[in-house]
Amino acid sequence: MHLAPNQLAAQLHKGLRSLYTLHGDEPLLQQEAADAIRAAARVQGYTERSTFTVAGAHFDWSAVLAAGGSLSLFADKQIIEIRIPSGKPGKEGSVALQQLAEVASGNESTLTLVLLPRLDKATKTGAWFAALESHGVTVQIDPVERAALPQWIAQRLAAQGQQVVAGEEGQRTLSFFADRVEGNLLAAHQEIQKLALLYPLGELHWEQVEAAVLNVARYDVFKLSEAVLSGQLLRVQRMLDGLEAEGEAAVLVHWALAEDIRALKRIKDATQAGKPLPVALRENRIWGAKERLFERILPRATDAALARLLQSAHKVDGIVKGLPVPDWPQAPWQALQRLALQLGKLALAAR
Repeated sequence: MHLAPNQLAAQLHKGLRSLYTLHGDEPLLQQEAADAIRAAARVQGYTERSTFTVAGAHFDWSAVLAAGGSLSLFADKQIIEIRIPSGKPGKEGSVALQQLAEVASGNESTLTLVLLPRLDKATKTGAWFAALESHGVTVQIDPVERAALPQWIAQRLAAQGQQVVAGEEGQRTLSFFADRVEGNLLAAHQEIQKLALLYPLGELHWEQVEAAVLNVARYDVFKLSEAVLSGQLLRVQRMLDGLEAEGEAAVLVHWALAEDIRALKRIKDATQAGKPLPVALRENRIWGAKERLFERILPRATDAALARLLQSAHKVDGIVKGLPVPDWPQAPWQALQRLALQLGKLALAAR
């Protein structure tokens, strides 16, 4: 059974299952989902908990299987947690997870909780993950996208009895808050909790939030890629400034931008040769939010425009490595800004 994160609480209230799998790359939301499962289990008498972290190819899966089949003298119900940070259990782990999933059905003495990172499509169609989904509950936990972040903040404030003022000021306050914590839900959570300590229940004004919320944004190279491909030019400028201020390597930023440009060219060439777009995207490992952005940009991206972008990426490659290039800014971050805006304007034209 697959559930969205917002459906988990209702499912737990309806009745605890013996197998849960959480997968995704948002640590705060995964931790909260796991805490909710543990809390529901404690109410049902699951008093003992064992945790296993799968690290390396030589992990002893027999210990996990043995733990699932034994109870201590002091507890009649237990939680077995299996953490797989790599998302790759290996051949032995695949067999063990399928076995654990099969024995979980109807097992009222052991609750198994599997914690995984974000999984690609191929992994989610594998036999071991299919077994987890078939015999238990799986929850995919995705990051909160920038457009949804103000509403997420408002919901969290409401849960602790606070809300921004109505109207334009409130929307501006939420947008400011979202800008400050962009890409870092844990920081957002901490700042929301701080507002509960600083101010009483009720309305929060712009000045209160501005004074309390720290600049805790985590600027991410891969989030920058999505912003560029979305044509969000002002946001791109802000993120580039943040990456530079945080000491990010200019060569890494260039790699992310250049890889997007190269992928657009490869996929364009493939579709012109008769390959279906979904196939070309999959072969180039483009999926999720970026897949939708590529689908929007490619019909408007001419061969000439992509050729210009490739040439610009080549020039910026030289600049970030210290080579002078005529008619381009010689400062790496200024050159990166120009390259990002060229690609962003192509994306903007496709919106």
